[in-house]
Amino acid sequence: MDNKSSGLVFSALLVASGIASAGYFISETLYKSRVALNTAVVKGLAERKVTADKAFWSISYTVTGSKSDDIAQLYRDSESDQKKIVELLKQVGFSSGEIKLGVINYVKEEFRDENQKLVDEKHVLVGEVEVQTNNVQLVSQGRAKLNTLIAQGLDLKNYAPTYHFTKLNDIKPEMLKEATTNARLAANEFATNAGVKVGGIRSAVQGGFVIRDIGENYGDTRKIEKNVRVVTNVTFLLTD
Repeated sequence: MDNKSSGLVFSALLVASGIASAGYFISETLYKSRVALNTAVVKGLAERKVTADKAFWSISYTVTGSKSDDIAQLYRDSESDQKKIVELLKQVGFSSGEIKLGVINYVKEEFRDENQKLVDEKHVLVGEVEVQTNNVQLVSQGRAKLNTLIAQGLDLKNYAPTYHFTKLNDIKPEMLKEATTNARLAANEFATNAGVKVGGIRSAVQGGFVIRDIGENYGDTRKIEKNVRVVTNVTFLLTD
């Protein structure tokens, strides 16, 4: 075979190879397009209203004196205040196991003139009582009752409690099932409008569970009542 003939054969092979390759890629593209066209990606939402099952509430109490000789008496006064707080909490309905006693911290403050001569001093004792309870409804009662001690002259700080929902794992399976069901309902509506039917699930992506206080866009510890939400993204196969 001469060079001219060899060149023609080689060119023909290249053309054939190119046509075959082009045919493969066109076929593959059409296949992928068909797969994409025969699916529907929809979101499924599930929500639950839940009640917090755990609360944390802190109360601090302070006693103050101006002489170092007062320190022993200050400790007695501080322990007396602590006892009054604990007794009140038990009257409200909290158990001993729900009441945690913190340490009593001592702080000395000195006041000096421009010559650094001591002109006054203050001795401060600060203690804390913390409530950790599953009886979340009792907390508001306790906070209101605490005002009676303030009226008696106790120097108290009634900190805002935090409320937590800790049983998310108990409701996760049912919520995910509901979200998937709602996704299928949305897919069915789409399929009806398109004149096709919904088949099985091709893939699904679960979003994160979000807990928010009722009526709030952020934060999940200020209110007893909360909202739990999850969104799933589900790809359904469509059939004729």
